[in-house]
Amino acid sequence: MQIIPVLDILDGNVVRGVAGRRDEYQPVESVLAAGANPLDIARGYRDALGLKRLYLADLDAIMQGRPNRKLWKKLVDDGFEILVDAGVKTIADAQQVYASGATAAIVALETSPSRELLAELCTQYGPPRVIFSLDLKQGRPLGTLDQWQNPAPFDLAVEAVSLGVEQMIVLDLAWVGTGEGLATEELCRRLLERFTQLQVITGGGIRGPGDLPVVQATGVHGLLVASALHSGRIDRAALDAWRA
Repeated sequence: MQIIPVLDILDGNVVRGVAGRRDEYQPVESVLAAGANPLDIARGYRDALGLKRLYLADLDAIMQGRPNRKLWKKLVDDGFEILVDAGVKTIADAQQVYASGATAAIVALETSPSRELLAELCTQYGPPRVIFSLDLKQGRPLGTLDQWQNPAPFDLAVEAVSLGVEQMIVLDLAWVGTGEGLATEELCRRLLERFTQLQVITGGGIRGPGDLPVVQATGVHGLLVASALHSGRIDRAALDAWRA
């Protein structure tokens, strides 16, 4: 299981996401860097923790249609592998993500207008460069659901796989930044039992190093973490001990 640090970008700063209440997000206070500059925080993830594959949620793009394309390129040029969620709604939006050198574009259920877009991106760019994000809030799917055959979370995920998806984020926004533990464990287990080749990433609510082996036992391939890294609850020593 890979630990994937999160960069939530709002007004050009890294912010601390809590329970999906984006109007309340404030610049992060982190043990990894002074201030909330995205490049400084990213370098803190890499230099202090040895982590260089990042999940970047560009809230300026998602909420206001103002993508931070220069930042994406700076991170890539600095040696980071970035998975970018920029509210992709069109092929052109995805092309901008790929043009930055990003490893993959995230197509999020919350913001994507149709299942057809997901299928087209998988066909045009290939499944390794497309990640479907199954966005939930308190267990309920977010976004426009009328084009999907069944709005139940598991059935949505099954349909996404039928469209060509090989990588999926399963995230309940209500748990993000709360430190109350992972809420998606059962759903992740069901998906991995059904699709043995599916790459599943999850996150939200991670409290500290004690959660790492518990999440790993679900079989997921990646874990999104932010607050526990910024607070120092999960540090380099904890990561090294877990990996040992």
